[in-house]
Formats: sequence, C-alpha cells, structure tokens
Amino acid sequence: MALLDNNTTTATATATKEEEEEDGDLAAAETHSPPNNISHPEKDAFVVKDGDDMLANATANLEEEPSNESIVNEHKNNNNNNNSYTMAEALFPGATDAAAAAAGAASADAASNGQPIDLNPHIDTQQSYAKNQAAGTPLSNLFIGDSTLGCKSDADEQLILHISFREFVKIKSIQFVAFNNGVDPELNPSKVHLFVNRENLGFEDAEDVDPQQTLHLTAEDLKQGSAPIKLKYVLYQRVSSLTLFIEDNQGAEITALGALKLYGHTVVGTNMGDFKKQPGQE
Repeated sequence: MALLDNNTTTATATATKEEEEEDGDLAAAETHSPPNNISHPEKDAFVVKDGDDMLANATANLEEEPSNESIVNEHKNNNNNNNSYTMAEALFPGATDAAAAAAGAASADAASNGQPIDLNPHIDTQQSYAKNQAAGTPLSNLFIGDSTLGCKSDADEQLILHISFREFVKIKSIQFVAFNNGVDPELNPSKVHLFVNRENLGFEDAEDVDPQQTLHLTAEDLKQGSAPIKLKYVLYQRVSSLTLFIEDNQGAEITALGALKLYGHTVVGTNMGDFKKQPGQE
C-alpha cells in the first residue's frame, strides 16, 4: 500500500510539472505574439503607394475619356455615311445592347408559344444601311419608334434599305408607319420590292433582278397601329438580310418613312457572326 502511494505521488508531481511547462510555453507565445494593430512601415508604404497609383490611373482614364459633345459631333459628321447608330447608341454604347437582350428574352417567350415575334431586336445595325438617304435621317431611325424622325430619300423618290440580321430568321409579316404620322401622305412609299439575302444591291441591280415579292402600299397600310402586311412566308424561311427597294411614292419628289417593324421567328442555333467574314480573315 505504501508503494502504491509513492507511485501515485510521483505521477501526480510529474503531471503537475508538465502542466506548468505547458502554461509557461503558452504565456511565452502570447508575450512574443505581435498585436493586431502593429505597424509595418514597408507594408503601409506599399499600400499608400499602390493607392496613389490607382488614383493617378483613374484620373488619367477620366482625362482620356471623350466628352459627350465630341461623341455627338462625330455622330453628326457621319450621319450621311451609312451610319447605323442612333443618338442613344452614340452616348451610351451599352444601353442598346441591354435593351436588345431584354427584348430578345421577351421574344423567346413568345416563340415558345409559336407566336411570331418582333424581329427588330435581332437586326445587326452595324451591317445595315440605306442608299440615297438624306443627311441626318439614318436607317436606324426606323427602329426607334418615333415616326417624326424617320428615314428620307435624298436625290429622288427612290430609296434602298438593307437590313441585316444577327442570325437567320423567318419573316412572316412587315409593318410600315408613315413619316410624321402621315401629315404629308405624298411622301409615303407606294411600291416596294423585297429581296432576300442580296448583299450590296444597287439601284440598277434592283431594277434588273427579280424580287421575292412586290408590295403596293396604300395610306391605310401606313397608318399608326395598322395590321402588319403578311408576306409569302415560304419565300422568307432562311433570311440573313432583307433589302427593300422603294421604287415609287405617292407623288412627292422625295420619299419618307416613319418606322419599320418585322415579325417572324428566329432559326434556332444560328449566329450570323459565324458566317460573316471578319476583318483580316482570309
């Protein structure tokens, strides 16, 4: 029994000594651990220097950014060179892309129900153009929704409108709106030829080549809110571009159109960027 007590006493003393050593190590570690708010001059200098560089770079970027006035002036200078941008696009380049994406999503919902969708959001404005257009009345005005802007011819009553799409589409109907709500009906187009997938069609070509379809328009057809004109759907099944040749009007020296809208369906899984040759490619 005495031997057992001695062993127990020895074990207890040993454990106590180990605990004291562990407590001493922990206290030493806490004593030598740097506080959270310790200052590191080299690190602090780097942070301040890095912040100064970021501020300098941001200031330089702001100074290099063109002003709204310079952007608008550039837009004005190019408005008679087949410029496809609207004023909103010139000032806010990303705005129209976001609007097109939102409209495209709505179109996808309609397409899932088998209903014709608005194809205007699928138009590639950079590849679209007008020929014989008057200065300040670009083709892109037709897609804004304001008939007081519109697109006018220049030298005579004839006008070519070339509309390119971002993907293949099927066109079911087309809607014309008179310029400035039709206050001058003599400006309204009366005879329009439609060509599918014809690139760089000129006026002489348009008179020699047979169109897919010819439309004879009345004042009623161009009224705001009038029903879209149904096309021969079978002829517009895989359309990458649609060219409208306005040959004649209702009697004026020039032709004016307020708005244009196309309805139909997209061909799933196509992107015209995959088919069109990019600059610098063979």
